[in-house]
Amino acid sequence: MTKRSDLWLAAVAAAVAAQIVSALVLKHSFGLTAFSDLLQCFLLLSGTAVFIPLALRAQGRMRLFWSLMVLGAALWLVYQSLWTYNEVVRHIDVPNLWYWDVILFLHIVPMMAALALRPHVPRDEYARVGELDFLLLLLWWLYLYVLTVMPWQYVAPDVDVYNHNLASVYAAEKLVLLAGLVGCMLTSRGGWRKLYAAMFAMTVCYSVSSTLADWGIAHHTYYSGSLYDIPLVVAMASLTWIGLRTRVELPENAKRESPPVYGIWVARFSMIAVFSLPIFAAWSLSESSVPQRIRIFRVILTMAAAFFMGVLVFLRQRLLDRELLRLLNHSHESFTNLKCLQAKILQSEKTASIGQLVAGVAHEINNPLTAMLGYSDLLLSTPLTPVQRPLANKIGHYVRRTRSLVASLISFARQGPVAKTSVDLNALARTAVKLTQPQWEGWQIEVRLELDSVLLKVFGDSNQLLQVCLQLIGNCLYAMSEGGSRSVAVRTRRQPDGCLFEIAAVPAPSPSPVTEDTPSLISGLGLSACQAVLEEHQGRIYQEYRADGSLLLQMHLPAAEPVPATSPGAEATAPILWQSQPYA
Repeated sequence: MTKRSDLWLAAVAAAVAAQIVSALVLKHSFGLTAFSDLLQCFLLLSGTAVFIPLALRAQGRMRLFWSLMVLGAALWLVYQSLWTYNEVVRHIDVPNLWYWDVILFLHIVPMMAALALRPHVPRDEYARVGELDFLLLLLWWLYLYVLTVMPWQYVAPDVDVYNHNLASVYAAEKLVLLAGLVGCMLTSRGGWRKLYAAMFAMTVCYSVSSTLADWGIAHHTYYSGSLYDIPLVVAMASLTWIGLRTRVELPENAKRESPPVYGIWVARFSMIAVFSLPIFAAWSLSESSVPQRIRIFRVILTMAAAFFMGVLVFLRQRLLDRELLRLLNHSHESFTNLKCLQAKILQSEKTASIGQLVAGVAHEINNPLTAMLGYSDLLLSTPLTPVQRPLANKIGHYVRRTRSLVASLISFARQGPVAKTSVDLNALARTAVKLTQPQWEGWQIEVRLELDSVLLKVFGDSNQLLQVCLQLIGNCLYAMSEGGSRSVAVRTRRQPDGCLFEIAAVPAPSPSPVTEDTPSLISGLGLSACQAVLEEHQGRIYQEYRADGSLLLQMHLPAAEPVPATSPGAEATAPILWQSQPYA
């Protein structure tokens, strides 16, 4: 509390004390009436003013809550100002059939709507449809007032019936407000519970004041500034206390604790309100003691209310259908994601099993490789002829290459992180073609190497990527190994989003060309390891069979650095240069 707030509350408390003293000391006079009316206007103006900063500082439903409270207090202030204008400025008593009484009835409606928002609980998925339910209920309250009060004010004026119906409907409205406050208190805690408790005390005080004032008017003992107004002044002053003492927040991210029963019952009450219209129409026609004009007015009013409520019900159903469709799409998407997750888990289990198998096989292969490497080194240490020494060097080179590949398999089996660097894909392509040269020479396959001279580098592990290139070329050569001479082109190309390693195989004319019935080249034990490597490098493998029997195998990898944008004119004047090197 700031010093200004303390002074504000002190001024309001002094005004309440002055009202109590004047009601006890002064007699019925114009001065007492003017003082009481102006003091009540001051208290309501104060209560409205303290709610405005709360509405301006808040966000979302909190702002709407305080805006509705401002509207309720403002309507109360407008009614009291009109009352003061008649008694103080015009020096006349307020008429018994006063058309501004509707403002007194309506000032509670925004407060009921504010409670219906329930800002003390997180907003749920029912909120959009629930807002129309609240609007239906508020429209029903207005319809009830016009149905029961206004006919005796405009259609067939009758002061006694008008006052009785107005008091009855107003009392029912206050009872509903009190019930709503009790429900909010039971479902809230902390600052929100204190706020609802203060509003409950204010409403009880105001209800007692209204009841006493109605009794005094009926017995001709009520006048402005009398003892009947003391509870009313206390209720008005409590608005300022509530506005200055409130410390609540909107729990947007809080855990939702209340079940969706509230929204269900709001929807049920709104539908009950709609279905009650035919009952009120039947009651209007069957009540023979009222004038015919009132019965016709009530029937026409009920038909108009049914039309507007029907429009709201239609909009509500449209929103509900849209919400249900959204939930259906969300469920379908969740089911699809669940299936994808199950497939990934299954693939992960398969990969883990393959990894265990590969680890065991790799360890078994390492033993003879170690012996071969030792014998090759021993062989190099002996006197060799110029023809024998290059062959012994090749044996050692290929044994070390094989050990490196086995190490890659073990690394894949352990699923451990690898050190990634900038890798030249052209160099990997040259090495892979060179290492597979004994295969394609033995099968009499012509291999052409076409490299992009401006190819960007990729980011990854060169040993693992070389293993993938060797596996792809080996699988493609094996598929081409039957049916005579064939041609295989190994290419690298730059793509807008990365680099491409491509193997294009064209078979010679034969009775059994490569077709879609040929087993997939991107399946099997070795390719499972390749798939894992490419997933780690954010790459992809594509396979395409063509009508002429040729096949296309592609490996796409993202570039290590952003691909420079080139204009169409630059592409036309500077075409991509290919380096072609045939192997035969």
